[in-house]
Amino acid sequence: MLYGRQSEEAALDALLDSAREGRGGALVLRGEAGIGKSALLDRIPAASVHTVLRVTGCEAERDLVGAAMLQLLWPVQGLVAQLPGPQAEALQIVLGGSAASADRYTTGLALLTLFARLAESGPVVCVVDDAQWLDQSSADALLFAARRIAAEPVALVFAARDEGFDARGLPELFLPRLDRQAAARVLDRYRLTASRREQVLEDADGNPLALLEFGRADRTSGPSGGQHVTDRVLASFRDRIAELPAAVRLLLLTAAADSSRDLGSVLAAVDALGGSGPQALESAERSGLLRIDGGRPAFRHPLIRAAAYQSVASVQRARVHRELATLAADSDVRAHHLALAALGPDASVAAEVARAADRARDRAAPAIACDLYQRAAALSTSLPDRGRLLRRAAAAAVAAGDLRMAGALAGQAGPLATTGAERAALAEVRAAVEFERGDQAAAARLLVAGAPEAGPGPSASMLRTAARYAWFSGDADSVRACAQLLPGDHTVQGMAKLVDGDHQAGLAALTAAAAEGGPGMRPGYAAALLGDDDRVEELVTAEVARRRRAGLVGGLPEALQMLARLQVIQGRHRDAEASVAEARAVAEDCGMPQRIGRLDVALARIAAIEGDRERCRPVVGGTVDGGISVACLLGLLDLGLGRYEDALVRLESAWTRPGHYMTALVAATGDLVEAAVRLGVPERARPPWQRLVSWAEAGGQPWARAIALRCEAQLTGRAESFIEAELLHEKSGRPFEAARTLLAHGEWLRRARRQADARARLRGALEVFERLHATPWADRTRAELRAAGESAAPAVPTARALADRLTPQELQVVRLAAEGRSSREVAALLFLSPRTVEHHLYKAYPKLGIRSRTELARLDLD
Repeated sequence: MLYGRQSEEAALDALLDSAREGRGGALVLRGEAGIGKSALLDRIPAASVHTVLRVTGCEAERDLVGAAMLQLLWPVQGLVAQLPGPQAEALQIVLGGSAASADRYTTGLALLTLFARLAESGPVVCVVDDAQWLDQSSADALLFAARRIAAEPVALVFAARDEGFDARGLPELFLPRLDRQAAARVLDRYRLTASRREQVLEDADGNPLALLEFGRADRTSGPSGGQHVTDRVLASFRDRIAELPAAVRLLLLTAAADSSRDLGSVLAAVDALGGSGPQALESAERSGLLRIDGGRPAFRHPLIRAAAYQSVASVQRARVHRELATLAADSDVRAHHLALAALGPDASVAAEVARAADRARDRAAPAIACDLYQRAAALSTSLPDRGRLLRRAAAAAVAAGDLRMAGALAGQAGPLATTGAERAALAEVRAAVEFERGDQAAAARLLVAGAPEAGPGPSASMLRTAARYAWFSGDADSVRACAQLLPGDHTVQGMAKLVDGDHQAGLAALTAAAAEGGPGMRPGYAAALLGDDDRVEELVTAEVARRRRAGLVGGLPEALQMLARLQVIQGRHRDAEASVAEARAVAEDCGMPQRIGRLDVALARIAAIEGDRERCRPVVGGTVDGGISVACLLGLLDLGLGRYEDALVRLESAWTRPGHYMTALVAATGDLVEAAVRLGVPERARPPWQRLVSWAEAGGQPWARAIALRCEAQLTGRAESFIEAELLHEKSGRPFEAARTLLAHGEWLRRARRQADARARLRGALEVFERLHATPWADRTRAELRAAGESAAPAVPTARALADRLTPQELQVVRLAAEGRSSREVAALLFLSPRTVEHHLYKAYPKLGIRSRTELARLDLD
């Protein structure tokens, strides 16, 4: 029975009840060592649900990739083959059945799908104890699944110390120490004198483990001496171990050191070291410190393992690890023990640990790889080798999101880099650190400086990346330097020409780059810089689909960000919001703060069109693309709200900044021209307009030519330009810009007293503005209609578009289901569970006025 834990037990019961009712969830129990987390987990009854999976983190296994996942999956490994291909492959890697590499978060997706399959037969509970000691790859997978399990009858319960397990986004319950009344009831099981009882209550200070250990001991726990209660419990365990025979202490040490927790290995190692394994095991079990659980040695509490391991000299620990390395069948386990057995530099051990680090890196476990590379570096007898390993550790730290560590390791590696290739590789790592810190210009300069020392292949890759960083940070000199060093690359050459104002040559080169095609984002980036919306849609849609099929979870945010930007341009705002929501969820899981900032800009563009200042506020002062994109969307917001002076000043200022050549600013020329014309200062808009004309004629994109013609009509009064612009808009696929041209032409026609012609244009503009929820623009259009004699301009749309009735994720699910895909297929593409897909469909049907999946195909969801 547990005392003083009624609220915690109630929280666990509520979670389990939800799972039994078909609603998933997760809970993290937090607290210091001995506070009773494991006791709470032990009261989860296996009979209450269909499946209970348990895993316990082990400090000795933290650098073994997938160690906890292997423990978790072993009882249900027969289901793995039933998962979609990339997901099954990811779990086979964990189970040792594949040597392939995996995307870092595909394992989490596979685990989510596996939970869903298990839940088809009944509720599932996954219990994770000592989560602070999970290997990072297992922790990432479990957290990924836990954040997406809401619609499945699955409960995940984690128990972790106060520090060491980052479970952001999950509900947490902190376990306090017991009050005096509950603590006294714990001690009722012991026959203690009154004075002894008081001493134990004082020393234990409400920690349940301390109460049990101090109450059980024949002696007093001794004065605290200012020690934390956990340290006093640890000291108590050390004292108990010290009283045991040497052979039993050896067995406890070996069990504590053995990362595989294999009983046969422990007994064999004890025998080889001069002990008697079976006899020592029997004594250890009688002591109550160790038990055999499922054929594996398990300490009654992790503090006992710590006491057994820490209470001996380092030389003795090294002997044990050396013997365990000899017995290890797994290469990673062998490397782990060899590293701990080494008492000084050892080239052969360094090489073996480095190979284990390479395997961890290839299996998408960067945090573990970083630690192993550092160990290998410390063991290396060669300074160049040490530098190379430190550089690899720094690269792994970047991948793991630890920029502070990455910077420090790169700094250590710098003086040891003696070859050009190594210096170039180190420059890549330093550039990655700067990029993640938000300084793209610094990253570009590092890559440009390092590229000449790299080989032809690495050099080209570095320069392409540097050119992109430099372009978006406004570093024109670095763009030019990349072009000089990479003369055969169409994208880089196009960027350099545009930086220097040569629109004809620049856009021609980008056209060639966009036509190249192939997997990856490079052709899509070229098409985006060119402003070729149709080509962007073709390339990026294909790339998103490829990454979904391959289960490349970590690569999705980049592709979805570009897709969302295009969807905003195309007036598909709800689709854009769905793309951003999905990308943001993955980016938060993967630790991509720079990507999140770019996604925020896409949403803010929608808010600017809708005239919503509050939703634009989060990006104010942002430095994405050197602040150009933010300036453009805020200029549009100002223009829509009638703040013409603010809009003009903001956009003029953007033209003076580095990065003034960017496509986003070229596209915003229409905003600058309109602001200047409404203020009566058209002369301030002529230079930007002339740049737009040059850009539009060189690129030939219908939308750009249409905006240039609208600007011409506004600046010169040439009415034919409005008509020519309207015809071009019909080919452009940018409805917001087309509606603005209709509005501007309608205003001109009304002033020319051609009221009927004006009303025709204004009605067309109003329909688009209302569909896009562009409130300030719709209000302005209604005012023009009234001035043109329209007596009953509707104040609101007569009916909401079907897509507007759905949440972003509901819209994504409905679109895919409407294509005839099953719930499992939709789930695999969107990295959800099948039941979550069914949940979204269930919510969407009433909103759409239908009752079944078969009716979806008839709906217009655009």
